[in-house]
Amino acid sequence: QVEFVESGGGLVQAGGSLRLSCAASGITFSINAIGWYRQAPGKQRELVTAIRTSGLTNYADSVKGRFTISRENAKNTVYLQMNSLKPEDTAVYYCNFYPPKGSFWGQGTQVTVSS
Repeated sequence: QVEFVESGGGLVQAGGSLRLSCAASGITFSINAIGWYRQAPGKQRELVTAIRTSGLTNYADSVKGRFTISRENAKNTVYLQMNSLKPEDTAVYYCNFYPPKGSFWGQGTQVTVSS
């Protein structure tokens, strides 16, 4: 059974940092591209960043230069390092395949950035 479990969210002041983790199970992790997504209140879920099996990454314009995605295949884990956080980064953050598959959304982890 495929499962993604996100962790590491919290409340942080603007300018602060957080590191999110995404632990995957039930998949051959190393051969799958994984993405981080977020959904702010009243908005649609959006792609934040993704990392392919080659290590190639892409980022939403709004987070370029501030967020970094990485993967550790031996631990079936993808990380999202978020620096210089802004109030507009407040959202529930999810990981999933890239492109995402609707059946596999987890609970997400809440990130709240105060001004």
